[in-house]
Amino acid sequence: MSLLQAATDVRENAYVPYSRFKVGAAIRAASGTVYVGCNVENVAYPEGTCAEAGAIAAMVAAGETELTEVCVIADSPEPVPPCGGCRQKLAEFGRHEVPVTLATVAGKQFATTIGALLPGSFTVHHMTLAGRD
Repeated sequence: MSLLQAATDVRENAYVPYSRFKVGAAIRAASGTVYVGCNVENVAYPEGTCAEAGAIAAMVAAGETELTEVCVIADSPEPVPPCGGCRQKLAEFGRHEVPVTLATVAGKQFATTIGALLPGSFTVHHMTLAGRD
């Protein structure tokens, strides 16, 4: 199954009683396994979970920590990019050059990369202190 189809299918499971804005995400891990996630809202807005975060959580729960491809789909006029927090989450588990496809249910697509979505990302290298053993 393609990432786009997986994201499209899981989007239908989104729990969005407040915004009515369904988002689906699918990521391919280094093993080739596809993990999916959908947005889950909560009455205590904004304490919900983004689709991308759900897919990453599923991947990590399965014991994997590297993603190699991403697809996000929503019903919007233009492809919807991940929020800032999800961009950082994607950068945590994917390399700069990992391809990201942003799509609409009407068929529009925009191809980009994790690095293009989050230039100058905060990384583990920023946490290294000079002279620290």
